[in-house]
Amino acid sequence: MADPIIRNKDEYHAKTSANMDRFFKVPDWTPQQKTALTCRILAKENHESGLAGQITMRGPKPGTYWMLSFGLGFDEAAASNVVLCDDDLNLLEGDGFVNPSNRFHLWIYRHRPQVNAIVHTHPPYVSALSLTGEPLMAAHMDTTMFHDDCAYLPEWPGVPIGDEEGRIIHDALGTKRAILLAHHGQLVACGTMEEACVLAVFIERAARMQLMARAVGPIKAINPDHAKEAHDYRLKQKAVGATFHYFARRILKESDEALV
Repeated sequence: MADPIIRNKDEYHAKTSANMDRFFKVPDWTPQQKTALTCRILAKENHESGLAGQITMRGPKPGTYWMLSFGLGFDEAAASNVVLCDDDLNLLEGDGFVNPSNRFHLWIYRHRPQVNAIVHTHPPYVSALSLTGEPLMAAHMDTTMFHDDCAYLPEWPGVPIGDEEGRIIHDALGTKRAILLAHHGQLVACGTMEEACVLAVFIERAARMQLMARAVGPIKAINPDHAKEAHDYRLKQKAVGATFHYFARRILKESDEALV
């Protein structure tokens, strides 16, 4: 038997990317449908905390944003109860109540033009980790998407319904996609709703993994070069879209209410 062909790893990355472009096709959902699906996905992933947490997406015009009507739980989200507001949280479209806690999202949108979707939640393992004074550690292949891409806010600034809390959180986030908020929860700010949803799912899994490992002993760091490679691989746009589509299919098998 002949020896296997040995190629440079870059060739495999290129082939994988080409196949993703060819085979990973996802539905052309509206912004309202993507927002509602993200809400339902995160409810299924145990991110609900009563009415706490927000999911927002840039709207059709500058200074406009889609969000779930305040007073509804993530598991109740549907395209029809996602509302549009302006840069001062005034209702522009839809029948509902604009969430006043979304004000701190506006700070990020104003200063990060490449950010088009934000997810902020208080899931149990992230919330537990936020009490320890430890930042999130990306020390496993499945959590390398947070390698050098998860900030940490070590002090809780209070309920984030004012401008000062928005400035503090925005400054702490910097140019990263994710942030662990001490005594609070998590926030991800991404270029697409698909990416924001996937990162929100996996930051909770990363926090759970970290707490489980810390119960056994210290966590061993991984090679940063390998972590950087895995970070970029895990965040390929097509792979993220396919992952979001998988999570969405799980929701739609149970009900298509999110799309109406």
